[in-house]
Amino acid sequence: MSTASETDSSQGVGGPDSADTTDGVLAEQLLRLTRRLHRIQKRHLEPLGITPAQSRLLRTVAHLSTVRPPRMADLAARLEVVPRAVTTLVDGLESAECVRRVPDPANRRVIRIELTDTGRATLRRLRNARTGAAEEILAPLTADQREVLGGLLNALADAPAEHGC
Repeated sequence: MSTASETDSSQGVGGPDSADTTDGVLAEQLLRLTRRLHRIQKRHLEPLGITPAQSRLLRTVAHLSTVRPPRMADLAARLEVVPRAVTTLVDGLESAECVRRVPDPANRRVIRIELTDTGRATLRRLRNARTGAAEEILAPLTADQREVLGGLLNALADAPAEHGC
């Protein structure tokens, strides 16, 4: 016959397995939320003809361009993707006239990615689309809950990386 504490422990309630169960549930909730965020963002970006990956690349080009237009390798490193993936994204944005490839004036063998006027206008529309997506996602939360969520997300995002991640 088992005691109450043995039963609780075997079911993960208050026992050593409860942290694993809680963490597993939280991980699943985060994954579900990530998928939902992606779907909502994609829906808000569709009218602009931009994919979420292209949106991220365009924002990264704009951010890195405050110093000078980035190289493809800079973008790949910043986005943590292989260079071939950046080439495909740049090709799509170039055909949409949002970016252009330009030779580096200091080394003409180096190609840099530069925003166009169309790209800057698209970035403004992207910001509006992202705001709309955020409003939709956060609609169920009160202002206080949003503030708490922001603090929790910062704690998770700013945590030191472990195991090389």
